[in-house]
Amino acid sequence: MTPGDPSDIGAPPLPPPSPLTLRPEFYVRLVVVFVLVAIAAVAVIALTVARLLEPLETPASIEKTQIGPWSVLISDAQPPSQVITGALVALGTIIVITILLEALSTLSALSPYRRYLELLRGDERPPKPGRRLRVTVLIPAHNEEDRISATLDALKGQSRGPDRVIIVADNCTDRTAEIAREYGHEVFETKNNTEKKGGALNQALDRLLPVMGGEDLVLVMDADTTLGEQFIEIGAQRLENDTELGAIGGLFSGEPGHGILGKFQRNEYTRYGTQIRQRRGRVFVLTGTASMFRATLLLDVAAARGVFLPGPPGQVYDTAALTEDNELTLALKVLGAPMLSPRECTVTTELMPTWGDLWRQRQRWQRGALENLGAYGFRAATLRYWGQQFGIGYGTVALVSALTLMGITALALNQWVWFPFWLTIGSVFWLERVVTAWKGGWRARLLAAALFPELAYDLFLQAVFVNSLWRIGANREATWNHVGQEAAT
Repeated sequence: MTPGDPSDIGAPPLPPPSPLTLRPEFYVRLVVVFVLVAIAAVAVIALTVARLLEPLETPASIEKTQIGPWSVLISDAQPPSQVITGALVALGTIIVITILLEALSTLSALSPYRRYLELLRGDERPPKPGRRLRVTVLIPAHNEEDRISATLDALKGQSRGPDRVIIVADNCTDRTAEIAREYGHEVFETKNNTEKKGGALNQALDRLLPVMGGEDLVLVMDADTTLGEQFIEIGAQRLENDTELGAIGGLFSGEPGHGILGKFQRNEYTRYGTQIRQRRGRVFVLTGTASMFRATLLLDVAAARGVFLPGPPGQVYDTAALTEDNELTLALKVLGAPMLSPRECTVTTELMPTWGDLWRQRQRWQRGALENLGAYGFRAATLRYWGQQFGIGYGTVALVSALTLMGITALALNQWVWFPFWLTIGSVFWLERVVTAWKGGWRARLLAAALFPELAYDLFLQAVFVNSLWRIGANREATWNHVGQEAAT
């Protein structure tokens, strides 16, 4: 027996590779089928219930009411009480299902895979809580000469500086590498990399991880990202004090500028940050803008590829994935690695300057998420993400249906009529939009209060979702979008 062999402690042998690691098109398209069937089933149930309750409806009356100098028409129309009761029961069911999915996701942290991999790795015992760990920063960069200085300046301003900074210059034809050296940092230049950001990071990690151990942390961040001044201090401190914690993700906000499109994106990111804070830092996705990992955990991921996880054996990042951050998050969850996004670990990242750039970016994000689910299949760690895709699909149908009915109603009436019941329901939705964007400042609140501009933005994102489903079903080739500084200004 060799040191670290699982048989030393009577552990069962490693399971054989999963057939999902073969990444057949069938499993990817299964995601599309699942989402469409689930949405269709809900629609059929809703229509059936409406048909059954149609005889119970009572005619609505419209009355003219004087409010100050204005004469308005008010209707008492509202759904039958049975429909309202059914809707409340459905809402309660959704809440219960959400809690169950969260519980299953939490239980995935009990995965035995990490223990297997730790035994095979045969490392020394993990450092004691509170012991200072080394922080190495990896910055993959492709022609980022106009942005890299701001990123490196933010690193200099950290309340706790990194121990080592390496710029991974990937097929650069500009001064990116030269600027990094002027700052006194190391530069790793990739060789014949054709696999985008994931391939560049794999080349660098192939060199770094074999000489790293339990006292090393790796912070991977984009070259167009600036860290909040406490990111490294708080992130490293959390990992130093909690030896079970595997990774720290950033809470990202959008850079200034880009007009109304920039405001839409900043409000979207603000709402995401609000969700994470409400979840006490529990992570949806370890953002590729900036996330910190235990080096030993990245070694475990590389060892698990082709056995427990999809992807080529020995690689940290699965280069077949369009969204490497989402895929790596799923990998870590399958291995049972706890992760957090502390409120102090903030980052500011680039925004898409045009609608075309935004379409291509979100197309990649959405399609990448769907394809990642296809690769991982149904597991305890992924069930919540399956539910999320169903929620996006159902939300798309619900929003389009609601706006369509509102339009039909408005066109069918000769005069504007106010419906107090629906105004009350709409007010709750309106209030939620304003409150969740509150931390974005007064401009963000005004945009949220206007409501309809953001509804149009939501329709745009939902069109991306529908297009992603179609492109996967039609087996259309995915594309990568890179925005240079000239396009962004």
